Amino acid sequence: MAWNRKDILDIASLSVDEIASILDMADGLKEISERSIKKVPTLRGKTVILFFHEPSTRTRISFDIAAKRLSADSISISASTSSMVKGETLIDTARNLEAMHPDVIVIRHASSGTPYLLSRKISTPIINAGDGTHAHPTQALLDMMTVREAKKKLHGLRIAIVGDIDHSRVARSDIEGFTKMGAEVRVSGPPTMIPKGIESLGAQVMYDFDEAIDGVDVIMMLRIQKERQQNFLFPSEREYAQRYGLNSTRLKRAKPDAMIMHPGPLNRGVEITPDVADSINSVILSQVTNGVALRMALLYLVAGGLHSADDH
Repeated sequence: MAWNRKDILDIASLSVDEIASILDMADGLKEISERSIKKVPTLRGKTVILFFHEPSTRTRISFDIAAKRLSADSISISASTSSMVKGETLIDTARNLEAMHPDVIVIRHASSGTPYLLSRKISTPIINAGDGTHAHPTQALLDMMTVREAKKKLHGLRIAIVGDIDHSRVARSDIEGFTKMGAEVRVSGPPTMIPKGIESLGAQVMYDFDEAIDGVDVIMMLRIQKERQQNFLFPSEREYAQRYGLNSTRLKRAKPDAMIMHPGPLNRGVEITPDVADSINSVILSQVTNGVALRMALLYLVAGGLHSADDH
């Protein structure tokens, strides 16, 4: 299909066909990472700027690797190494970057809505690598890729997302993505970590963790995002682990072949026990592997790989 979208800002704006096309392309690009020489000339001469205002390991490095495997030049900058420390506004910084004619800007920012603002201010394609507690579309897409790869489908599956739902941009994007592709999504966690109105995204709220994972195909565990919490939302990590931590006993409530997922970073012994994180049911490292292929697909699309002739 021709790709007519300038930016990748969220899952909500993507159609079912667009999501399926992205996943199909990522599937095809995955084998590049398995070659002895992991590089193709697809985006030779293109420049990708990685503008990360928050710490990141998996997302930033996978975008960097994805760009390099497509032969694009990638440049990483942060707020602390830009002129923003001298008082320059984010918009002025973005406009100065645009004046250097990059082909894609990948941005992560602590403030929800930042990628949307920049997409209206500059003509350079924007890929949202996570904005505040709002959206993380590339994580949701790689999660869908990982599940589809193992289960051969998304429609009709039961997905449980457990943990700090309120502060998780991954949870929101995953709910939107999986439900859009026909899966049933349940969310579970302490009442203080379940945002009001989350049902409007299509998720079913179940405060009882054991009930939430009963008979599910996929369990997505989330870490407690202390850096985003203003107050203590649970008595202690020990009590949290007892009530909402995934262990081998609880795992038996899910289907025998249930997939264990986590967007990382893991807090072992809190939301997930080490034996479960490293079990044969775990696809946590597969998520990381697929993240490179998925981000290769997005860079290819927004950098001009499949733009139609009338898209300027």
